[in-house]
Amino acid sequence: MIRARTLLTLAAACAAFGLPLSGQAQLVSGLEGAQGSTIGPDGALYVTEGAAGRVTRVDPGTGATSTFASGLPPSLIGVGGAVDVEFLGNKAFVLVALNGSDVGGTTPVGIYRVDGPDSFTLIADLGAFSQANPPQTPFDLSQGVQYALEAYRGKLLVTDGHHNRVLIVTRQGDIRVFRNFDNIVPTGLAVDGHTVYMGQAGPAPHAAADGKVVGFGPGWGEAGTVASGAPLLVDVEFGGGRKLYALAQGTWDGAFPGSPALPSTGSLMRIGGFGNLVEVAGELNLPTSLEIIGSDAYVVTLTGEIWKLEGVISPPFPPL
Repeated sequence: MIRARTLLTLAAACAAFGLPLSGQAQLVSGLEGAQGSTIGPDGALYVTEGAAGRVTRVDPGTGATSTFASGLPPSLIGVGGAVDVEFLGNKAFVLVALNGSDVGGTTPVGIYRVDGPDSFTLIADLGAFSQANPPQTPFDLSQGVQYALEAYRGKLLVTDGHHNRVLIVTRQGDIRVFRNFDNIVPTGLAVDGHTVYMGQAGPAPHAAADGKVVGFGPGWGEAGTVASGAPLLVDVEFGGGRKLYALAQGTWDGAFPGSPALPSTGSLMRIGGFGNLVEVAGELNLPTSLEIIGSDAYVVTLTGEIWKLEGVISPPFPPL
């Protein structure tokens, strides 16, 4: 029998060496087209449901859900619609993708401000901007495939995984290109001061060597590689002590460019001290976005679930 004191000693040792002592529990199921997420000003999780055209609020402790906003443009082709959500102060903004004329739709692709439970204002028509300002890399869809939304110094950053760039948008809807890339497939974002950290999935077949976390800022030259070695990397987030974590969807299924990973091949990784990625949780099933609260990680999946990974996030400093 393992005594309580032994368990406490094991927990301390794991914390000291940055190793997780964790459990995985399904917090929520049944979400419709879940993809993006954020932590709101009230400390709750907010998750987009593209197929349903809504944003759902989730209590991170109990998993209780309630509709925060509904009536957003739903997805047309099985993906897209409301793909991410972010707050500037107490105001929520939702990123809508793959709803424009290039996929047979009539709804503007862009950033919508949430004005009420079922009312929205389009503040930035990203689809029209993309058509008027085509990217440097080859493309098939003129309005792009936007993936993630992140607050940055009072503005909003948007990754476009198809046009291989990051846009920056003001509250008034002014849009400009913040950073162009080669064909690297930009995905999730995290911000620390002036510095932006971004996940890149890499082009198909999304090899682990191409899955990277890169860092850049205004006026920088080339983006610097922070860590690499994650197949189909989809998100990055900061944990305690400003430690950086990366979420990989896993081994690509090979069906077509833009198709997801094979089931249960995803992983949550911590950026190590030598630019490596250290796995802290594996066998995740089609993860799309990550949030961190205290020592726990919350993973949203394409299957409409949110998983709580308890205790996987290292403390800011090891115990003395």
